[in-house]
This record gives sequence, C-alpha cells and structure tokens, in this order.
Amino acid sequence: MGIFLLLLSGFWRLQVLQPDYYTRLAEQNYIKNLPIAAPRGRILDRAGRVLVDNFPSFTVIAQSDYREQLQEHLPAIARGLGAEATELQDRVEDSLRKSPYGPIVLRENSSYPDIAFIESHRREFPELDLVTVPRRLYLPNGFAAHMVGYVGEVSESDLDRPEWALLRPGAVVGKSGLERQYDSVLRGEDGARRAVVDNLGREVAVLDEQVPSPGTDLHLTIDYDLQAVAEAGFAGDQGALVALDPRTGAVLALVSRPAFDPNVFATGISSEDWARLQGDASNPLLNRVIQAQLAPGSVYKVLMATAALDAGTADASTTYYCPGSASFYGRTFRCWQAHGHGRVGIHQALVQSCDVFFYNLGKDLGIEKMADYSMQFGLGRKTGIDLPNEEEGTVPSPEWKEKLFRQDWYAGETISVAIGQGALTTTPLQLAYSVGGIASGGRFVQPRLVLPNELPDEAGSAQSVHQIALSDETVKLVTDALYGVVNEGGGTGVRAKVVGLDIGGKTGSAQVASVQMARGSSEDDLKDNAWFVGLAPRRNPEIIVAVLYQGGEHGYLAAPLARDVIKAYFDKRDGKLPPAARPAEPAEKVAAAPPPATGHGPAG
Repeated sequence: MGIFLLLLSGFWRLQVLQPDYYTRLAEQNYIKNLPIAAPRGRILDRAGRVLVDNFPSFTVIAQSDYREQLQEHLPAIARGLGAEATELQDRVEDSLRKSPYGPIVLRENSSYPDIAFIESHRREFPELDLVTVPRRLYLPNGFAAHMVGYVGEVSESDLDRPEWALLRPGAVVGKSGLERQYDSVLRGEDGARRAVVDNLGREVAVLDEQVPSPGTDLHLTIDYDLQAVAEAGFAGDQGALVALDPRTGAVLALVSRPAFDPNVFATGISSEDWARLQGDASNPLLNRVIQAQLAPGSVYKVLMATAALDAGTADASTTYYCPGSASFYGRTFRCWQAHGHGRVGIHQALVQSCDVFFYNLGKDLGIEKMADYSMQFGLGRKTGIDLPNEEEGTVPSPEWKEKLFRQDWYAGETISVAIGQGALTTTPLQLAYSVGGIASGGRFVQPRLVLPNELPDEAGSAQSVHQIALSDETVKLVTDALYGVVNEGGGTGVRAKVVGLDIGGKTGSAQVASVQMARGSSEDDLKDNAWFVGLAPRRNPEIIVAVLYQGGEHGYLAAPLARDVIKAYFDKRDGKLPPAARPAEPAEKVAAAPPPATGHGPAG
C-alpha cells in the first residue's frame, strides 16, 4: 500500500503540480537548438573573379541549457581539446554574460583531432555539438587587404550602433574596408534548427528549421590584372597606388603597402598578433591611399598652373626668370635645379618642374585664391569614395591658421605652399581625383569601388559629379605640358614613357622634415617622399594613376610603376594582355574538416 501511495504521489507531482517543468527537462534531454550561420557574400572583381570567398569550418559549442553538466565536464573537455580549463571557463562566462540563452562557443575553426574527440565522446558530453560556420578566405600576401578589409566578432560597443543593434552577441561583422562599408549587403541572416537527438547526441528528426539567407555578392570596379601589377611593383617598400577611370569614377586598382593578412582576423586574431600589428612602426593597418596625409610636392604645380590660368593671373605668354633661387619677403627660396632653368613659361615650368616659376606664380595668385581653387579641385575634403575612415588632408589659408593656431598668416608661407610644401597635405586618392578632373575639362567624378547600379536600392547612393568651367585653352595648355613631362627632353617623368601611348604625368618629391627637425635623424629616415601622377590619354583620360613611394625620392621608382599599370590597362583593352584565369589561391588553406557522419554536418 505504501509503494502504491508513493507512485501515486509521484504521478500527481509529474502530471498535475509541475507539468511544464518536467516537459522542459524532457525537451532538454532530447531536443537541441542549433544555430546555422549564413555565409557572407563574396567579393568579386569587375570580371567576376573571386577576391574574397568563404570556406567551411567547424565550431565546438555547448548548449546553455546544459550549463550544469558543462561546468562538471569542463576539465575533461579541456583535456580533450588540448586547451586550458581556465581558457574554456573564461569563454563560458563571457558567452553567458553576453547571451544567457545562446550557444556557448568553446572553440572556433576546429581541427581534425577536435572533431574526432567530440564525435567519440557524445555519450559522455551530450552538451557539446559541432556546427558548420562559414569563415572568410582572403588572398595571400595581403593582396588588396586595405581595400577589402577584414571581419571580426561584433563587440559590445559595436552593438550600440544602430545598424548592429539587433545582432546577437558573437555575430561576425565587417570591421574595415569594403567588409565594413558594405556589411549590410555582405552579411546574410542566420538560421536555426530544432532537432530531436538520441542518447548519443545523434539527430534522429528535425522539428523545424529556419533556413539562413546568404549575403549578397559584391561586384567591384577593380581589375584583378591591374591590381596584381600594382601589388608586385612595391615588393617590400612602403607606399600607395590608386588607379581611376576619371570618366566614371571607377577605381581600377588600390594598393597600400605594407599590408596585413586579413586571414589572421577571419578566425579570431589573438591579442599578441593584434598588439604586434598596432605596435609595428611601419603602420601596416594604415590605408595610405585614403589616410596618408602628406605634402604633395611638385604634383601640386598642376593645380597651381590651372588655377592661375583660370583666374587670369597667368597665360601662355607668362614667363619668369630662374637663376636657381629667388628672394621673397627677405628670405631666399631655392630651385631644385641649382644652376637654374633660365627664362621659362608655364609649359617649360611644368615639364622641368621649375620651383622659381611657381614661387612667383604663387605670389601673384595669393593664398586665398590658391586655397579656393584647391578646394574646388578636391583637396581639403573627402572624395566620397566608398571606404570608411577617409581623411581630408589640409588646405592652409589665413582663416585656417587663425582658427587652428590663433596666429597670423605670414606671406612667406604662401611661397612654400605654391610648390606643394608647407602645411599643405593631400592623400594619393585626392591627387588622382584632382588631376583627373582637370584633364577631363573640369569634370570631377566621385571615386567608387562599387558603382551604385551594382548595389541593392537600400544600400546604394547617388554618385556625385562636380563640374568646373575650365576653358579648352587652359586644359590644353596644362595637359600638353603633362605630356611633355613624360615625353620631352628635360622632362622629369621620362621613365613613364611608353612608345605608342599618349601618356602624360607629373613627378613630385616632398620633404618629410625641415632642416631643424632633421637634426639627429638618419639619412634614410629623411629621404623625400616620391610622387607621380600619370594619365592616358593626356586629355579626357581613360585612366589616371597616382603613386606614392615613401622614401622613393624624385619619382625615380614612382613613375615606372604608374607606367606599368597604364601599359597593362591598354594592353588588356587592346587584347595584348590575356586576363589572369583567376586570383591565386592561398598556398595553405586552413583545413576544413569533412562533415561528421552523425548528422551534425552542414545544414542549409
């Protein structure tokens, strides 16, 4: 009789007093909720060749409903995964703090031994699961790294951003470059699966499933072949290159060196690797194309000549005499050519890059007009390229100096700015945009890596076009001089010459330190930065290439690199250069394990 009453009491408690509680326990024992990660969209060049792809990896997770069993089994799990128990404990606590009811990630990018351990211990550790997670796969050697960027786990501060507020903790988002700029396009929508499992943790039935939605592929304006030529040109040097089609604003190539390996971020960068990257004196995380703000040197003379002609300060007959130096406001300013250039007009001054001519031109034009035209031509403001964190550079003026330093402008400062020195700073992209717009008759098109018609309506934005009414005579005079820089005797850019191509350009070198600042520095630290901006054809160009070679001096290395990219463009256009079959695969991919045979393989 007592046994009967005991059984009756248990039945009453199970069926009447706490049915929901025991139902949940039963579901926890036999039903698992498994996330299904959505693959990000691929990033492709203009011909559809893959620049960024995905590869399958396996992540070890624990169900948060099994947290008591997990805590009990954690030391044994750590031994099986070859990890420190404290490391896994930290992961558990961090996951539960961020998302108390979400999956607990114990190990990403699992190895074959990890997978074998989980599969062979399902009975002992029913709280563990393997889920397939698509990981980013970038090209080797930092190819296009600053352009494509990298991804990473969303941080707590990221979740405060409106665009990421609805994401779950642990979601992967774009952190830099195009991955960040177009994260909403590339990022898909994750799915989930509720499955019935047996006592070995094997799936025997699927109760319901939400299929993930993959991200949208991103088609770039980049040409892989031109990008490859540009990347190879820098080898181990520091600098930047950007190639544009000024007619459409399409970016054809974009390189910043030194670079970093985005694959390091794809599976979660270690604190040691992150500290090493941030502490690297060569600053590999800096995108020099849009963030290096440096004096443009003599490339600025193209803008000076155009401004003076448009303002009526100079014309085709204007000349100045260059004996090798000139005095302004009680100070002597020297020309790079110690014995001088003699009497030169605007054509010869650009071809031979005569400093004295432009000292005089700057004095006659005045700093206010210099600043105004510089801004109209695209300096001192962002170009609007579809990359995050673009810098503006600096266009100095009396108003700028008063606002920033509470100081008066000195007339002698105008003389330095006239040859692209002083407080004037630009980015390589700004110089390409500016010179390209001048050579296009005053039509300045916003640079883009993804043209608006390639984007979903909600992600696209109008591409701006800025028009300045430059006269045909002004454009002809300036662009003929740019042709002379490359093709005439005495031209400073003759290393960019290609027989049969109408190439123009302008060299420039800019000091990295004044004489006063130079004391105590090594000679190598103070080599001038070399610039070259090349274009073809000289008027209404199809391509313009801006090259910055840090420590390259006088365009000796910059001009040939621009030449090679321009030649590759026309060789390819004319069918002389067969396109590369596809971007090179990484020499060593992170091993992607085959799906386990227990039903826990890829889904969706």
